[in-house]
Parts: sequence; structure tokens; C-alpha cells
Amino acid sequence: MNRRNFMIAAAAVVAVPMLASRLRARESVAVAEGSGGKFALSDAEWRDKLSALQYRILREEGTERAWTSDLLKEKREGTYHCVGCDQALFTSETKYDSRTGWPSFFDVIDGAVGTRRDFKLVLPRTEYHCSRCGGHHGHVFNDGPKPTGLRYCNNGAVLRFAPTAD
Repeated sequence: MNRRNFMIAAAAVVAVPMLASRLRARESVAVAEGSGGKFALSDAEWRDKLSALQYRILREEGTERAWTSDLLKEKREGTYHCVGCDQALFTSETKYDSRTGWPSFFDVIDGAVGTRRDFKLVLPRTEYHCSRCGGHHGHVFNDGPKPTGLRYCNNGAVLRFAPTAD
């Protein structure tokens, strides 16, 4: 490899993640606009509303450390809501132990999430987000249990559990 080809390759290594980041930011705006304006906050309002970890996950597509969510041990009946806008995303009937260290579900409440391709780790993955506020929640994989075969791997820090009233 000559110097010119090396420089082109190096520039691509730097430019591709930057371009992907800009595209994700545009998609996030499109998600919020596509939600019919149901829930939109300024960046300052999001920072006031969320903890630093929640902000990093919901607004910057971060990930919490595995095995840190209290929701891993949650066994009661109820619903799991987005901490950003309180939209119900999952029911306890669809939660299962995936042994991955994150709360996992095999199905979502109809219309509660949207998806898009994610190339952060080079190989494509499917990221999902709250359909109301556009907040990032995790990724969906094709290795879940029946009946859907899906695993919605969620960051527990951005879920609020609401137990069913007795």
C-alpha cells in the first residue's frame, strides 16, 4: 500500500463514523417529527428531565453496563414505559431472561417502537427507539424465544416499570 492509498483509507476510517453520526442525528429529528409532535423537548429540557446515564442512552444512543439494571429481577405483572415520555413499550408477559445482562422482551406493544439500521459496530444491527419521543432503547435480534423469535434487548435505565394494580 502506497502513502496515497494509506491516507485515503485513514480518512475513510475517520469520516465514516462522523458521517454515520450526522445521519443518526438527522434520523432522530425525523423520528421526533414523525411522531406527530406528540413529545418534543429541547436538548436543555432533556438534560433537566433525565439523569446523565438516561440522557446518554436515550439521546446519544449509549448503553448501560450489563447486569446493572434492577429490572432484571422484576417479576411482577405490569408494563414497562419509556422514561423519556412515559409511553408503554412492553408488557411483563413478553419479558424473559435472555441471560445477556439486559432486560429482554420477545415482543412490543403495537406501535410503541420504531426501528432503523445501526452500523456503529461496523456490522449492521437493528436499533429500536420509542415511537413517541424518539429515545433510543436498545437493539432487536433474531435469537429470541417463540412465538416471535425476537429479542428486544433494552437498557433498563431508560425503562420505568408500572406494576398492575391489585
